[in-house]
Amino acid sequence: MTTFHWFLPTTGDGDQVGAATVTAGAARHGREPTVGYLSEVARAAERAGFESALTPVGAGCLDPLVMCTAIAQHTTTLRLLVAFRAGFTLPTLLAQQAEAFQWISGDRLALNVVTGGDQAEQQAYGDFVPKDARYARTAEYIEVMRRTWAGGPFDFRGDYYHVECGGLARPLERVPPIYFGGASEAAVRVAAAHADVYLLWGEPLPAVRQRIARIRALNPGIRIGLRVHVIVRDDADRAWGEAERLLRGMDPARVRAAQERFRRMDSVGQARMTALNGGDAGADLVVGPNLWAGIGLVREGAGTALVGSPAEVNARLAEYEAAGVDEFILSGWPHLEEAERVGDAIRRDFRAVQPAGA
Repeated sequence: MTTFHWFLPTTGDGDQVGAATVTAGAARHGREPTVGYLSEVARAAERAGFESALTPVGAGCLDPLVMCTAIAQHTTTLRLLVAFRAGFTLPTLLAQQAEAFQWISGDRLALNVVTGGDQAEQQAYGDFVPKDARYARTAEYIEVMRRTWAGGPFDFRGDYYHVECGGLARPLERVPPIYFGGASEAAVRVAAAHADVYLLWGEPLPAVRQRIARIRALNPGIRIGLRVHVIVRDDADRAWGEAERLLRGMDPARVRAAQERFRRMDSVGQARMTALNGGDAGADLVVGPNLWAGIGLVREGAGTALVGSPAEVNARLAEYEAAGVDEFILSGWPHLEEAERVGDAIRRDFRAVQPAGA
């Protein structure tokens, strides 16, 4: 059944489009990413019927595992979909941290593996492994992590990790599902072999169909997730008016700073997002039915939004579902109020919505 997720803005929140993980292109937010505020967002998502909330990872946002451990204490059914950088910690250690999180939260952890697509940011963390090798390392990381959860003892010797007599003291009963994104051929191969859910960003429907066909040719049973923003209002004119308001709030200096960063990144997925708007705020940013590429002028990663009335937005979601999408990770600014608005729209019009915790 199709599931819906929300997003926790750990760089801060407000009524303007902000960057997800860094300062380049970031808006000046009026709401600090405190445990108190992010817990409010999480509880709003929980009330709205979302299955989980994605928490990003990067140089400009608070550590997601630490933050979500705290937020789990202020929620009851919402899962925390925690992003992490494969290679920045040992997989055996993260496996043990995940065990503790499951114990603390009542088995509400999911993990989003991020290989990394910005060489400069990777190096700022002290990671100088080139891109293709990072995917090979990620494959080993997930394998070692899963084997650790299975209990021990086990041995592993790869190009990046060497483990002797590893494994948890007892097998982890509720293993966190693994989410994984990436548009390069290397990313697709790793996802097909190791992930439970393959994540896409909100591209036009024909492109999404092609990418789903590619991954399912390698792994027919893998679930597909789509990460996209939503701007929904009672009627289409108001929704597009909100999109125009967000566009007016993107200062040209913010756009330039963000686009300079995007150009130096080696992420294929980021290049695909940038191609939708060309880095030009004056271009035609409507790239498909109800699909607006203005978000990606200043925000890295997911750079599109579904814009329209509840009926229009849900019709587009249904089209993606028919194309093979099983899960949607949605968001909007401010994330607190929009969780309720978007959740209400989905509950009203989308036939396959699940309650939180289902």
